Amino acid sequence: MAPAIVSRSGGVLKAYHTSQDIELYHGDCLQVLKELPAESVHCVVTSPPYWGLRDYGTDGQLGLEETPEQHVTKMVEVFSEVRRVLRTDGTLWLNYGDSYAASGQPGKSNLAELGKRYSGGGHKRDTVIKPVKTVPPGLKPKDLCGIPWRVAFALQADGWWLRQDIIWHKPNPMPESVTDRCTKAHEYIFLLTKAAKYYYDADALSEPAQTAGKIGGFTPNAADAAGRSRSGNMIPENGKTYLRKATRNRRSVWTIPTAPYPGAHFATFPPKLIEPCIMAGCPEGGTVLDPFLGSGTTGAVAQKNGCKFIGIELNEDYLQLAVKRFTQKVLF
Repeated sequence: MAPAIVSRSGGVLKAYHTSQDIELYHGDCLQVLKELPAESVHCVVTSPPYWGLRDYGTDGQLGLEETPEQHVTKMVEVFSEVRRVLRTDGTLWLNYGDSYAASGQPGKSNLAELGKRYSGGGHKRDTVIKPVKTVPPGLKPKDLCGIPWRVAFALQADGWWLRQDIIWHKPNPMPESVTDRCTKAHEYIFLLTKAAKYYYDADALSEPAQTAGKIGGFTPNAADAAGRSRSGNMIPENGKTYLRKATRNRRSVWTIPTAPYPGAHFATFPPKLIEPCIMAGCPEGGTVLDPFLGSGTTGAVAQKNGCKFIGIELNEDYLQLAVKRFTQKVLF
């Protein structure tokens, strides 16, 4: 059983659900974050509600602000508290998608319909994307709003180190009925840090080298050379054997398909997108936070990789899905 958290006000922050190394909280993420102790989290992996795309039917939800500027202000406020909670050597991995300025209304989320409409899976903003309700000042109808970069630059200005923009390439994007632009097949993951130096396990993210290079020549005994050559790690040449460089530093474009989750919460993002963030950004046994919990995918991946987890969710229906997921061990 995970221990209760002593809040900043001196009381005990009551969890909605606790199990081994898992703590889930119901409420406004900003208010819950304010009660969490400073420097208590190693890594944050999250995907906030994208601006103007989805009405989750919950009072106080983010993403329905009238203008991009109002949305950015809210995000800066939330992530200022995230930065306080994050350890000095911690990392924030922030997944964000964009939206278009046009007439219309944000899509409505109805949990009772999700099992019928979204049990096939996909990412939350791939499903029947609706435009924002009105065209905000400064934008024209059909303008791409640039929300991910607006948020990233605002967080940078607020004190975060903006270390990387990673492109999540989706080989199976949802079709779009548009004839005057390409179908959107990518989103962003921003790597932000609290300090210039931070925990980052590059080896955990390494990928197979496309072309093997020689990085050193020596002459081991014949049995060792033959054995290792068969495995592809050694290159025999001119009486010497060279070590083959089998991996390389991971590139900034990640090709990862969207993935279904049988719990019918259409807002999940795929475990394979979250896993490299946690593997690189959180030491084993460390604590991962997701202030926009949804159905709990981040927590499931954290648990799989030997990490503790704290999740916050405003919508109790989705929180119940997450609890069911952890208690029944339906991780993916």
